[in-house]
Amino acid sequence: MHQIGKGIFFEDSFLGVTLGGMVFSHGIIYIDSPLRIEDARNWRSALLSQRGGNQRLLINLDSHPDRTLGARSLDCTIVAHQKTAQVFRNRPSIFKGQSLESGAAWEDYSEAIGMRWATPDITFTQMMSLHWGGPEVILEYHPGPTSGASWVIIPDERVIFLGDSLVVGQPPFLASADLVAWLNSLEILMTTYKDFTMIAGRGGAANYESVQILQQGIKNTLKHLEKLAKHHAPPESTDDFISTLMSDFAVPEEKQGRYLQRLSYGLYQFYSRRYRPSSTVDSLRSDESEQ
Repeated sequence: MHQIGKGIFFEDSFLGVTLGGMVFSHGIIYIDSPLRIEDARNWRSALLSQRGGNQRLLINLDSHPDRTLGARSLDCTIVAHQKTAQVFRNRPSIFKGQSLESGAAWEDYSEAIGMRWATPDITFTQMMSLHWGGPEVILEYHPGPTSGASWVIIPDERVIFLGDSLVVGQPPFLASADLVAWLNSLEILMTTYKDFTMIAGRGGAANYESVQILQQGIKNTLKHLEKLAKHHAPPESTDDFISTLMSDFAVPEEKQGRYLQRLSYGLYQFYSRRYRPSSTVDSLRSDESEQ
């Protein structure tokens, strides 16, 4: 567990996503949840040992299973963007895990299949402010990786948790993305929050260069996809430039296989949804609910 401000922590050693935690006099605010039940116990214990107040709240930064499947283990009120909550309303109550090739962390956790979702209790649209006996905590809507993606900002401590809006050392998830909106969100990050301590949704602490790498990768992705669309290419053609895109993200050699799979799945789904919607109704039932 790494401390990055007074009562503000992140954890990047568990299976799944980078977690955030804030311990204030009113209680604990969790940012996303561990996948595994044993990790949830350890995370709760680590934050409880900081001796904050008794109340607990969980913020879901988007709807991805890697950050939401374990929410029930934290057993507290859940806050998320309105569009993220809508995704849960369209899901079955039990996770079935049909998409086994999306390159997500839950695919390495066999007990994920059959887990029950914990749906958000409180939603917001553009911005929400929390006052828990410490610095103001702001939830802010920034679509891109999903339609309901959000950031958590602590202005007084100059800390920002970005969810899958920023990933480090790996390609992003594209199946449910809006790439133009994503680039707009990253531009806001670069201009408004460039001197903040940035915590990526995957990869932990990040910096200005991390944002630039992701921006360039998304721009290159859009360029290739637009070229395919102009030639009315089938979705399978997206595999032709996966290796080229992988070079944009400085991926460790031992993880090449998993991340190639992630890009292959994400590009196919994105291209089908964006450029060939009439031919892919069935294949897209899994985008935000199963990504």
